[in-house]
Amino acid sequence: MEIERKYLIKHLPKNLSSYPHRIIEQGYLSTEPVIRIRKDGEKYELTYKSKGLMIREEHTLPLTLSAYEHLKSKIDGYLITKERYNIPYDNHLTIELDYFLGDFSPLILVEVEFPDEDSANTFIPPDWFGKDVTFSCEYQNSSLSQKGPLR
Repeated sequence: MEIERKYLIKHLPKNLSSYPHRIIEQGYLSTEPVIRIRKDGEKYELTYKSKGLMIREEHTLPLTLSAYEHLKSKIDGYLITKERYNIPYDNHLTIELDYFLGDFSPLILVEVEFPDEDSANTFIPPDWFGKDVTFSCEYQNSSLSQKGPLR
């Protein structure tokens, strides 16, 4: 089960470059249901996500590089590339800041994953977070992959 909130940001946090970060590439084979392939460093995976916005069922399976490359040629829509920063927050949470690259630049989103629904509902974001877009389909990566860059 994946429980997460998603936000735009007002400004970048201080010392962003000091946090661990990596490049992620992902594409969608289907958006209903969501079936995603992802390259995260040297890790390749296929993920199924159920319908939903804040709470969704999620299952991930490993892929080989050759399987990833084969499936990559079959994605529907845009390939998304982003630089993800992992920012520790409040001793038990991690803020994932996604700085979108290529066609989707300068979009920046942050996601916070929670252990349970109560934690997600009572979360108080830091002051550099902007609008809560958790319940907006427009900012789901699967939607972005179909519609292309927000303009």
